[in-house]
Amino acid sequence: MSVSAIELKKQEVEVIKNKIDSSVATVVVEYAGLTVEEFSELRTQLRAENVELSVIKNNISRRAFSAVNINELEADLKGPVAIAFSKEDVTAAAKILNNYAKKHKALVLKSGTLEGVYASAAQVQELALLPNKEGMLSMLLSVLEAPIRGLAQVTKQVANQKEEN
Repeated sequence: MSVSAIELKKQEVEVIKNKIDSSVATVVVEYAGLTVEEFSELRTQLRAENVELSVIKNNISRRAFSAVNINELEADLKGPVAIAFSKEDVTAAAKILNNYAKKHKALVLKSGTLEGVYASAAQVQELALLPNKEGMLSMLLSVLEAPIRGLAQVTKQVANQKEEN
Protein backbone atom coordinates (compact mmCIF):
# COMPACT_ATOMS: atom_id res chain seq x y z
CA MET A 1 0.00 0.00 0.00
CA SER A 2 1.40 3.40 -0.92
CA VAL A 3 2.19 6.08 1.62
CA SER A 4 -0.57 8.34 0.25
CA ALA A 5 -3.16 5.55 0.63
CA ILE A 6 -2.09 5.01 4.23
CA GLU A 7 -2.31 8.74 4.92
CA LEU A 8 -5.76 8.84 3.31
CA LYS A 9 -6.96 6.02 5.59
CA LYS A 10 -5.52 7.80 8.64
CA GLN A 11 -7.46 10.91 7.65
CA GLU A 12 -10.66 8.86 7.27
CA VAL A 13 -10.13 7.39 10.75
CA GLU A 14 -9.60 10.88 12.16
CA VAL A 15 -12.83 12.16 10.54
CA ILE A 16 -14.84 9.28 12.02
CA LYS A 17 -13.12 9.69 15.39
CA ASN A 18 -14.17 13.36 15.40
CA LYS A 19 -17.76 12.37 14.57
CA ILE A 20 -17.76 9.94 17.48
CA ASP A 21 -16.28 12.54 19.83
CA SER A 22 -18.82 15.18 18.83
CA SER A 23 -21.81 12.83 19.13
CA VAL A 24 -23.83 12.31 22.31
CA ALA A 25 -24.86 8.90 21.00
CA THR A 26 -24.04 6.52 18.17
CA VAL A 27 -25.96 3.47 17.02
CA VAL A 28 -24.56 0.66 14.88
CA VAL A 29 -27.10 -1.11 12.67
CA GLU A 30 -26.96 -3.92 10.15
CA TYR A 31 -28.89 -2.97 7.03
CA ALA A 32 -28.48 -5.98 4.70
CA GLY A 33 -31.75 -6.51 2.86
CA LEU A 34 -32.98 -2.92 2.89
CA THR A 35 -33.73 -1.51 -0.54
CA VAL A 36 -32.17 1.75 -1.68
CA GLU A 37 -35.56 3.46 -1.24
CA GLU A 38 -35.94 2.14 2.32
CA PHE A 39 -32.40 3.21 3.22
CA SER A 40 -33.03 6.67 1.75
CA GLU A 41 -36.30 6.95 3.69
CA LEU A 42 -34.46 6.02 6.90
CA ARG A 43 -31.76 8.62 6.22
CA THR A 44 -34.44 11.27 5.67
CA GLN A 45 -36.13 10.45 8.98
CA LEU A 46 -32.80 10.59 10.81
CA ARG A 47 -31.72 13.81 9.11
CA ALA A 48 -34.96 15.48 10.29
CA GLU A 49 -33.77 14.86 13.87
CA ASN A 50 -30.20 16.02 13.18
CA VAL A 51 -28.82 12.47 13.09
CA GLU A 52 -26.30 11.47 10.44
CA LEU A 53 -26.30 7.90 9.10
CA SER A 54 -23.04 6.81 7.49
CA VAL A 55 -21.86 3.63 5.83
CA ILE A 56 -18.19 3.33 6.70
CA LYS A 57 -15.67 0.60 6.02
CA ASN A 58 -15.61 -1.66 9.07
CA ASN A 59 -11.84 -1.49 9.39
CA ILE A 60 -11.95 2.32 9.47
CA SER A 61 -14.78 2.22 12.04
CA ARG A 62 -12.88 -0.25 14.24
CA ARG A 63 -9.82 1.97 14.26
CA ALA A 64 -11.85 5.11 15.00
CA PHE A 65 -13.72 3.49 17.91
CA SER A 66 -10.45 2.05 19.18
CA ALA A 67 -8.93 5.55 19.05
CA VAL A 68 -11.63 6.77 21.47
CA ASN A 69 -11.18 3.69 23.69
CA ILE A 70 -14.44 1.95 22.78
CA ASN A 71 -13.20 -1.48 21.75
CA GLU A 72 -16.39 -3.40 22.68
CA LEU A 73 -17.96 -2.43 19.35
CA GLU A 74 -15.40 -4.41 17.36
CA ALA A 75 -17.52 -7.57 17.29
CA ASP A 76 -20.49 -5.63 15.86
CA LEU A 77 -18.52 -4.08 13.01
CA LYS A 78 -18.83 -7.04 10.68
CA GLY A 79 -20.88 -7.28 7.52
CA PRO A 80 -22.89 -4.43 6.03
CA VAL A 81 -23.26 -1.95 8.89
CA ALA A 82 -24.08 1.72 9.15
CA ILE A 83 -23.47 4.07 12.05
CA ALA A 84 -25.88 6.78 13.18
CA PHE A 85 -24.29 9.81 14.84
CA SER A 86 -26.60 11.87 17.05
CA LYS A 87 -25.12 15.24 17.99
CA GLU A 88 -27.93 16.70 20.13
CA ASP A 89 -30.54 14.25 21.41
CA VAL A 90 -29.29 11.07 23.06
CA THR A 91 -32.51 9.20 22.27
CA ALA A 92 -33.16 10.40 18.70
CA ALA A 93 -31.13 7.85 16.76
CA ALA A 94 -32.18 4.95 18.97
CA LYS A 95 -35.89 5.85 18.72
CA ILE A 96 -35.96 6.27 14.96
CA LEU A 97 -33.84 3.19 14.24
CA ASN A 98 -35.77 1.02 16.71
CA ASN A 99 -39.12 2.06 15.21
CA TYR A 100 -37.82 1.52 11.69
CA ALA A 101 -36.46 -1.92 12.64
CA LYS A 102 -39.93 -2.92 13.86
CA LYS A 103 -41.36 -2.20 10.40
CA HIS A 104 -38.37 -3.46 8.38
CA LYS A 105 -36.96 -6.71 9.74
CA ALA A 106 -33.86 -6.31 7.56
CA LEU A 107 -32.64 -3.52 9.86
CA VAL A 108 -31.01 -4.88 13.03
CA LEU A 109 -29.78 -2.79 15.97
CA LYS A 110 -26.34 -4.10 16.95
CA SER A 111 -24.94 -1.72 19.60
CA GLY A 112 -23.85 1.85 20.13
CA THR A 113 -22.36 4.42 22.45
CA LEU A 114 -23.88 6.84 24.92
CA GLU A 115 -21.77 9.80 25.94
CA GLY A 116 -18.65 7.83 24.94
CA VAL A 117 -19.60 4.60 26.76
CA TYR A 118 -20.43 1.29 25.04
CA ALA A 119 -24.11 0.31 24.90
CA SER A 120 -25.33 -3.16 23.93
CA ALA A 121 -28.24 -3.71 21.54
CA ALA A 122 -30.55 -4.24 24.54
CA GLN A 123 -29.42 -0.95 26.08
CA VAL A 124 -29.97 0.87 22.79
CA GLN A 125 -33.51 -0.57 22.65
CA GLU A 126 -34.13 0.56 26.24
CA LEU A 127 -32.87 4.01 25.30
CA ALA A 128 -35.38 4.08 22.44
CA LEU A 129 -38.20 3.74 24.98
CA LEU A 130 -37.15 6.81 26.98
CA PRO A 131 -38.77 10.18 26.29
CA ASN A 132 -36.78 12.73 24.33
CA LYS A 133 -34.91 15.59 25.99
CA GLU A 134 -37.95 17.88 26.12
CA GLY A 135 -40.06 15.10 27.65
CA MET A 136 -37.44 14.42 30.31
CA LEU A 137 -37.15 18.11 31.16
CA SER A 138 -40.93 18.32 31.47
CA MET A 139 -40.96 15.35 33.84
CA LEU A 140 -38.15 16.88 35.90
CA LEU A 141 -40.00 20.19 36.10
CA SER A 142 -43.13 18.41 37.35
CA VAL A 143 -41.12 16.64 40.06
CA LEU A 144 -39.43 19.87 41.14
CA GLU A 145 -42.71 21.78 41.08
CA ALA A 146 -44.70 19.25 43.18
CA PRO A 147 -43.38 20.23 46.66
CA ILE A 148 -43.91 23.92 45.97
CA ARG A 149 -47.44 23.24 44.74
CA GLY A 150 -48.14 21.16 47.89
CA LEU A 151 -46.80 23.94 50.13
CA ALA A 152 -48.97 26.50 48.35
CA GLN A 153 -52.08 24.33 48.82
CA VAL A 154 -51.38 23.83 52.55
CA THR A 155 -50.76 27.56 53.00
CA LYS A 156 -54.03 28.36 51.24
CA GLN A 157 -55.94 25.90 53.43
CA VAL A 158 -54.46 27.40 56.59
CA ALA A 159 -55.38 30.89 55.39
CA ASN A 160 -58.95 29.75 54.59
CA GLN A 161 -59.33 28.17 58.06
CA LYS A 162 -58.15 31.39 59.73
CA GLU A 163 -60.66 33.42 57.67
CA GLU A 164 -63.48 31.12 58.74
CA ASN A 165 -62.59 31.52 62.44
